[in-house]
Amino acid sequence: MHEELGNIPPAQGPNGGNVPEYSVSEISGAIRRTLEGTFGRVRVRGEITEFKRYPSGHLYFSLKDEQGKISGVVWRGSVSRLGLVPENGVEIIATGKISAYGERSSYQLVVERMEYAGEGALLARIERLRLKLAEEGLFDTRSKRAIPMLPRVIGVVTSAQGAVLHDIRTTLRRRFPRPVLVWPVPVQGEGAAAQIVAAINGFDRLDGTGPIPRPDVLIIARGGGSLEDLMAFNDEAVVRAAAACRIPLISAVGHEIDTTLIDFAADRRAPTPTAAAEMAVPVRTELLADIEHRAARALGALSRMLQGVRIRLDRAAGGLPDLPSLLQTARLRLDERSHRLGVALPALAQRRRADLVAVERRMPAVETLLAGRGTRLAVLGNALGAGLRNTLQRQGSRLGQARVTPAPLMAILREKRLALGGAGRQLEAVSPRAVLARGYALVSAGGHPVTQARALKDGERVELTFADGTRDAVIGRGGAVPVQGALDF
Repeated sequence: MHEELGNIPPAQGPNGGNVPEYSVSEISGAIRRTLEGTFGRVRVRGEITEFKRYPSGHLYFSLKDEQGKISGVVWRGSVSRLGLVPENGVEIIATGKISAYGERSSYQLVVERMEYAGEGALLARIERLRLKLAEEGLFDTRSKRAIPMLPRVIGVVTSAQGAVLHDIRTTLRRRFPRPVLVWPVPVQGEGAAAQIVAAINGFDRLDGTGPIPRPDVLIIARGGGSLEDLMAFNDEAVVRAAAACRIPLISAVGHEIDTTLIDFAADRRAPTPTAAAEMAVPVRTELLADIEHRAARALGALSRMLQGVRIRLDRAAGGLPDLPSLLQTARLRLDERSHRLGVALPALAQRRRADLVAVERRMPAVETLLAGRGTRLAVLGNALGAGLRNTLQRQGSRLGQARVTPAPLMAILREKRLALGGAGRQLEAVSPRAVLARGYALVSAGGHPVTQARALKDGERVELTFADGTRDAVIGRGGAVPVQGALDF
């Protein structure tokens, strides 16, 4: 510091003292040159706090430990090369340069790269996120989907370079060739997690109606690496996208000893990418062998069933009587019945004839029966004639009396005529014809009167009876059209 200031010619004080005098900018510049020249490129370990991301793209934060705190900044051009996504509470090792800001008399660390401060900090961060997502139910085993036995299309999210994709394709060709859709993504570094999320959501949005088919199973894979290399698959957004994916998902990240949070959210976890391909499809030769074995068992079972049915049929046939013998016996019985019938019919006719002759001998002569009936008829005729004559004589006497006294008879006739006229008028008043004469009409369908409009259908023919005759009509298509003055009986 003193050497830096020694290069600046001091100004003499007003009193000409020995204490040198400097300007503010001279002091600030000297301090800045001292800091940058003394420390140069440094690595600082601390916990991120007061993190802010400005619209300009620059990142501002502070690094602290138990006894101190230093400000830090990441310029926009260095954000993509940081190696991780900074956030509050994460302990990191920041690599950069010390620089002073003279206008505020402050200094800061200009960071070019960040890395997690050891596996312990990483594991603690991962464990906190795992507990948080587990409480939300993202790892619930009841929501896991079954992997289809033989998918038509397999989707793969992995790096386009490297041996992972080659191992998956080789395994599928060896076991059961299936079409493979590859969505290449970076599997580590800045921006890897966002692209993995975009790939999972992109496959999930496919509906299969376009030129790109929808996969039946999805494999998320990458090779082995350090814990820092696998951090993209511990990202919260990646884990949530895997849990929300509607396509059955197999995670194959790292080696068998590596475990990432996406393994908990996936429907199945494979220890290696090769094992993931083996989970996705069965072995074709084993399927064929199994089908042949099942076919042989089915044929054997069918043969045993047929043999059993044949044995039962033979037993049933053995229990049946001899049909030719039955027919011969029936034929003999028929011949015997025919012979007996031929002998019995003449004898029966002879007996019936003898019975008829006996009855005929016991019956009286027809002439005698007719003579008795004629006598009775004559007696009844004489009685009837006498009765008729007496009746005529009594009626004649009454008629003679009526001629002698005509006045009472005429009065009776007039009374009867008046009564008959009154009954006729009453009958005329209630007569349907009189009602029709007043302008009403009688609606009939099929020879029967109709009393309700809903009983008629559109297009149905009806008959309208008026006082002077009848006319035909058809019910309107829009519904029954009421007839003015219709009267139902």
